[in-house]
Order: sequence, then C-alpha cells, then structure tokens
Amino acid sequence: MNHEAQTPPQVPARDKQEGEAPQSSHKSPDLWQRYGVERGVWSEAMLIALERGIKGNKWFSLIDKVTSERTLGKAWEQVRAKAGSCGVDRIDVGLFEKDSQRRLLTVREHLTKNTYRPDAIRRVHIPKAGSNETRPLGIPTVRDRVVQAAVKMAIEPIFEKSFSDNSFGFRPGRCTKDALRQVERLLKSGHHHVVDIDIKGYFDNIPHQPLMKLIEEKIADGKVLGLLKAFLTQPVEERGEVETPSKGSPQGGVISPLLANIYLNPLDQLLDGNNIPFARYADDIVILVKSEGEAHQILEEVRHWMVKQELELHPEKTRIVDMAEALQHFDFLGYRFKRSGKGKLLRLIRPKSEKKLREAIRPLTKRTNGQSLESIIKAINQRLNGWYEYFKQAHISQHIRMDQWTRMRLRSILRKRRGGEGKGVGKDHFRWKNSYFAAKGLFSLESARLAESKSLRYEGAKC
Repeated sequence: MNHEAQTPPQVPARDKQEGEAPQSSHKSPDLWQRYGVERGVWSEAMLIALERGIKGNKWFSLIDKVTSERTLGKAWEQVRAKAGSCGVDRIDVGLFEKDSQRRLLTVREHLTKNTYRPDAIRRVHIPKAGSNETRPLGIPTVRDRVVQAAVKMAIEPIFEKSFSDNSFGFRPGRCTKDALRQVERLLKSGHHHVVDIDIKGYFDNIPHQPLMKLIEEKIADGKVLGLLKAFLTQPVEERGEVETPSKGSPQGGVISPLLANIYLNPLDQLLDGNNIPFARYADDIVILVKSEGEAHQILEEVRHWMVKQELELHPEKTRIVDMAEALQHFDFLGYRFKRSGKGKLLRLIRPKSEKKLREAIRPLTKRTNGQSLESIIKAINQRLNGWYEYFKQAHISQHIRMDQWTRMRLRSILRKRRGGEGKGVGKDHFRWKNSYFAAKGLFSLESARLAESKSLRYEGAKC
C-alpha cells in the first residue's frame, strides 16, 4: 500500500459553533504526567525535547529505554498487578514471580543481543456482554506481556503528544467518564445529530503495513520497529492449530490499545482539523453535529476514509440518530442516551449491560442455594458494588429496577425455604420488606445513587 493511503480525505471545514463542548484539556504542567511517562524510563531532557520538538520529528535511539533494568522492572510490576491468564507456555504470573529476577535478566539479554522472539499467542473466546456471541481474546505469555509493556513505556509519550483531546481510550489520565461527559455536554448544547460509528472487527483487521508506516514516521530505531513487527505477526495458537496473522492486533496484548490509537489518530486529526465534535474511546466513536445534512456528509467522508485505510464500517450498527426526536437513542460505552417521550435527555443503561449483571447474579441466587442469606448477600454485593462504580450516573429508575429484581431473587430463595413455589412476589413483599434486606447488609443501588447525588455532582467526578 502506498503512503498516499494514509493521507486523510478533505472534509469541508466548519466553524466552531456556539455552545460546543470545548476540547477538554487533561494536560498537566508536569511533563511526566502530561505524557504518561514512568519516571526513570524517559529522562527529563528527552521530555523537554519531546515538548519542544526534535529535528526531523523522528526518534532514533529508544531500544536502550526498553532494555534498561528499571524499565523491565516497572513493566513486570504492571503485568504482575494485572495478573491474568497464562499463555501457551502455561507459566502464569505466580510461577513467573518465583524466579522473576533470572527471567527478566534472560529477557534483557535477548533484547540486547537482538535475539528475542515472541512466543505464540493463546487465543480464547469470551462471551460478549448480554449476547450469545463471543469475541476472540489473544493471551501472550507473561514474558511477552512484560516486553510489550516495556516497549509501550518507551514509545507511548511520542505518540501521546500528537493524540487528540477527543480521544479517551487507553490513555494516561483519561477514562470512560471523560468520554461520557463530552457526549452529554454536546447533546445538551444542541448537537442532536449523532453519527454512531461502528468499525467491523477493528482490532482484528488493522492492516500491518499502513500501521507500521505511521509508526515509522516518528520512530527510526530499527530494533524497536523490529519488536513491533514481531508483536503484530506473533503466531496464534487455538485448539492445537497455529496460524500467523496477516493483519490485526489481538485484543489482550499490552501493546494493542496503543497501536489501535495510532492507526485511528489520522481520523481524529481529520475531524479536529475541521472542528467536528466527537468522542472516541478505542474503536467506539460518536460524532455529534447540529444538522442532518452535515451528519450525512461526515458519515460519507468517514466511510471513504475507512475504505482507504482498509477498514469497514459495520453496515447495520453504523447509523445516524436524531436525538431531538422523542424516544430516539444510541449506545456508548455501556450507557444508552435516550430522549424521553416528554423530551428529556436520559442516561440509561444499555440493555446488554444490564443483562450481563443479571447473568452474573442468577447463579448466586438459585432457589436451591444452600448457603446462608448473609453469605449470598455478601457474594451479590461484590457484583453490585462493581456495577455501581461504573453505572452510578445512570438514571435512578435503572437502579431502582435492578434493586427490585435482586430482592425478588432473594425473596424467591426464602419462599422456597418455607416450602413455597414460584417467584418471591405478592405477599412476600410484606413478609420480607426492603428494610429486612437492608438490615442484612444488601447493597442498595438506589440508596447509593441518592447519596451520590447529594455529596458529589457528576461534573466533578474523577477517573
């Protein structure tokens, strides 16, 4: 593919309209925080050079940052903290840790001598939230995860400098809350025409050669480039069969989110350069504008860009939504933004996300569960607490409904233990009132939401 394919098509520039959400600035005066750099990996002189710009805009010597004992040590700390499954070598984090010093020294020696070769990736399939479908997940060995983390620490600041303020996924100091806030601000300021972008199998279809060309625009260190190419072409093992991928960057790899952001950055720059408001979290993209005509024009330009980059928009999931109309909605990062029949903008929970929680609670609340009610509630609370931390900003009606369903499951257990049949409904509400479960310590999503509303306004929420 020639380099011309990386040149974004020209979208007619638009003036920034009154009421648009300003591009958020998450940058701190501290250069270490600004570029998400681990102290000791990059020197202060390098950061200053990055800030001011370097000759030719290319970095020629980075492998020493990857191979330093300090970087590899920090990379190992990150991998150990996240734990995760073992790779094809069946060595998990616990086993690696027992001899970590020797293993890291061996890795460093191979990297220094340019003899390091990644192992195959173990592919597994995990369920998609709220559906019967699965998605592939590539699990590198612990050793390879450490090396990927070290490479990421060495190169991420270079690309972070050029990333858009409207890109939020897998970036230092940014999170889903930032992206959701951006979307809500835009909707409230009249950007009702939403271009909901869905890239078909993005991570599995990133073309290697165009991606490497983008990386080579900023990095000229041959050894680092060699490592990145090796990560992209790691063999994939599934059920005893091994194949070498010709495209894609497997989800599950430490380096994959950064590579995914690098490849979509030209699209971000295209939109930013034409003052088109959007929010992107990895491959989840929503573009919000004020007119239907503009929405259709932008969608066609994005479709054209995708084709040139060897990507494809999902024909059914990519759509334009007029959020000024009653009962219209779109989903983003697990939430559902919906216009009520009375015209109010609601932030609900995507049905698939709600279904996922119910599927997690059902096995814990079978009517034949022989554990004490207190033990059952303790197990449920772990699920509910994690759920609430992410979905706390959903409309309170969503939390009330989930609370009601959870209590019904518990009443059904108690009803069974009294010799009854069926669900815990009707008179069971009076036999075991809500206060009964509260006294047993059941976490209430509704109560937590009300307390949150009183103590912390959403705009002040942190990542």
